[in-house]
Formats: sequence, structure tokens, C-alpha cells
Amino acid sequence: MIEIRRLTIDDGYDIYDMLQNMPKNENGFGNSAYGLSYEEYKEWLLKKHKDSLQEGLVDGWRVPATTYWLYVDSVPVGYGNVRHFLTDALRKEGGHIGYAIAPAYRKKGYGKEFLRLLLIEAKKVGIDKALVTTYLDNYASQAVAIANGGVIADKSDGRVHIWIDNN
Repeated sequence: MIEIRRLTIDDGYDIYDMLQNMPKNENGFGNSAYGLSYEEYKEWLLKKHKDSLQEGLVDGWRVPATTYWLYVDSVPVGYGNVRHFLTDALRKEGGHIGYAIAPAYRKKGYGKEFLRLLLIEAKKVGIDKALVTTYLDNYASQAVAIANGGVIADKSDGRVHIWIDNN
């Protein structure tokens, strides 16, 4: 069974272990929990939870974002974020949705399903057209976005900009 779960401040060792087994930064997706102690991870969960509740910009640049986990048969296999709106900088680099699948679970179709589920969550916060950005050479993520109805709008500054109609 595949399901998406929203981050909670009570998330435990299963999520912590997954995050420690995912790269700190890969293909532009940052795993800021990598290398944290378990106690620091619990503080990180609280910060991420607060990020999902904020409105407007924080510190002049951070937008509200909600974090989700992808579970397969009750095992966490992926980590993703939905940004509630975009700044000019996020339109160039970042987009509405970012996600990663843990290395041990890649090439099984989970990325495609995770993006589909994240698009449903994006719709709930009013995103009718979602932007996904990838590096030019990240063909796997481009294929996932296109498989979810994405259309390449632009290739510039080392990035591919893919818009997905989310209606």
C-alpha cells in the first residue's frame, strides 16, 4: 500500500532513519535533517511543522511549505515539500514541489506516485498550476513530472521548468 502522510511533531525513528540514509543535497533537493542527532531532528520537525502554518513571507524570503512522507507498506521511502506560493527566486529555482526518494527505493515508480499525491496536496492549498524545476541532466525527475501531465516551459540557467496543470 502506498500513502502520503503529513509531517507531525511526533514522527519518530522510522522517519529519522530514512532521512539519515538520504543524501544531504542531491539534484537540488536539500535534506536539512541529514546528520542531525535524534534530539536535533525532533527540533527540526517542530520548525518544519511551524513552516507549514505560517502565512506570507518569513525573513523576507521563506514561503509557507508543508512537508510530507511517502510510505510504502508502512515503511517511509520518500520526503517531499509543497510550497504554498512562489517568490521570483523560487520561480527560477525550486518551484512549488520538491521531493526525493530514498536511494534503496528508487526506480520502482514511487517518484511518479509521490508527485501525483503531492499535486493533490498542492491543490488543497490553492495551487492550480504547479511548477517543478529540475537540473538539466535530471532526466528521471523530468520524466516523472511529464508523466504527471507536466509540460516543459523553459530550459535556462541550468534548469528545466515544468508546469503541471493541477485542475
